[in-house]
Amino acid sequence: MLRQGGWQVNHKRVERIWRQEGLKVPKKQPKRRRLWLNDGSCIRLRPQFRDHVWSYDFVIARTADGRAFRILTMIDEYTRECLAMLVKRHFISQDVIDQLFELFIFRGIPEHIRSDNGPEFTAKAIRRWLSRVGVKTLFIEPGSPWENGYIESFNGKLRDELLNREIFTTLTEAKVLIEQWRREYNQVRPHSSLGYRPPAPEATVLVTLT
Repeated sequence: MLRQGGWQVNHKRVERIWRQEGLKVPKKQPKRRRLWLNDGSCIRLRPQFRDHVWSYDFVIARTADGRAFRILTMIDEYTRECLAMLVKRHFISQDVIDQLFELFIFRGIPEHIRSDNGPEFTAKAIRRWLSRVGVKTLFIEPGSPWENGYIESFNGKLRDELLNREIFTTLTEAKVLIEQWRREYNQVRPHSSLGYRPPAPEATVLVTLT
């Protein structure tokens, strides 16, 4: 991001300033065994192209008065793009269906959706509705969040870069700031797995809109 802004820097200089300022050092992540095999057989379906596999999950945060709210996060696992972040105090399965319906209309229908076994995702109404529109559901093993690694990684960035740094006075303020962060994540923030390009650069968004 510094280079994009015209600064002449290398990683050593950035790391030195980063440490001098006492900025957060990312925790070293434990190594995980692959969830797909080299012979092509899948233990867990690996995303192969845009809209092949989406995943969704819930994140919990609080407003300044101590009241909890939830964020429904949805991403495309292949492009890493955050498709939606719905903020509400309480969710029912119909809220999830409504958000998916809006995405299906404006973006298209994915082949698969991956999630944990939360009641909003395993509800009969959602499973029947997804089946009718031709979307296959992929549920991870209970107590195994690493099997939903793409969305878990995204949620970690959301918490580190926004939720742990902001005081949300009201739910409306939370909605505005979370949507601003989502747009920056998609259009500006470089992603290491994408060659330090954002998932949906601003130029791409402008071309799509025109």
